[in-house]
Amino acid sequence: MEERIKQAFPRWDAKRGGHCQPPHLIRYADDLVVLHADLSIVQQCQQMLSEWLTQMGLTLHPSKTRITHTLHPQGETDGFDFPGFTVRQFPAGKYHTAHNAYGTPLGFKTLIQPSPTSIKRHQEKLKQIIERHQAATQSQLIAALNPVIIGWSNYFSTVVSSQAYQGLDHWLYLQLKDWATHRHPRKSQRWITNKYWLLHRGEGWTFAAVTPDGIQRLAVHNRTAIKRHIKVQGNRSPFDADCLYWSTRMGRHPQIGQQVASLLKGQRGKCAHCQLFFKDRDLLEIDHIIPRAQGGKDEFTNLQLLHRHCHDVKSANDGR
Repeated sequence: MEERIKQAFPRWDAKRGGHCQPPHLIRYADDLVVLHADLSIVQQCQQMLSEWLTQMGLTLHPSKTRITHTLHPQGETDGFDFPGFTVRQFPAGKYHTAHNAYGTPLGFKTLIQPSPTSIKRHQEKLKQIIERHQAATQSQLIAALNPVIIGWSNYFSTVVSSQAYQGLDHWLYLQLKDWATHRHPRKSQRWITNKYWLLHRGEGWTFAAVTPDGIQRLAVHNRTAIKRHIKVQGNRSPFDADCLYWSTRMGRHPQIGQQVASLLKGQRGKCAHCQLFFKDRDLLEIDHIIPRAQGGKDEFTNLQLLHRHCHDVKSANDGR
């Protein structure tokens, strides 16, 4: 499938004026999306994929196949869902716009968020758990909810999810409030709040139970840290033995010490002295930012990774 698209739209085509931007095909299980700025090319890809699937006795699902624009609406909706995420673009001013590889402002920014369908499905699952635990203890309810909340939040922690997290936490609070009120219909809201919610410093009111082992708190969507995902380079593989690249990306690698790998990740693969990217055969050395002889501490916050020759230059300057 991918090869058919690459053959039809090569990066260099004399008939189309030389260098061309080929369409991008992204496939996950039995879902796929084709991206390109030219509508006619997208339509050609749809026809080619339909013919390719027909040879295998398959067809594109009519109700699930559509052509849409991520920035300018064409019909009722813009953007697309894939898989569980909504991808859309929004106009943006010069201070918030995205830039291309050459630093040119694009006039828009791309946002990837949890799709409304994913949020609704998550709410339904949480609601089912609460309904099944009407007669259970608060501790049992928290134990059932926490894995679902943590798992869902971690899955969407690499995209723009803060607003969805906040909405889900408020919705869940209302569901738990109804759960507690149903258990104590004759008690006041203040009494119910004091029984099932604890005021925790720095976190506010938290749905929590006091157990013999300590305080058991409900996981909160909005406390999940957002970590932006950096796309893996197209020609990279965890099995290509490029330990420098994967140490920089992951902060760890079995062939590189943890300290060096952490410094590589923190410095984004650059030498702290010359600001050039490390290469696979470069000799790397750990340096104390403030030399030990000048009172610098031997701790991670006082360490940096340098080329060997950059380390020699810095050490010579430190001794002056």
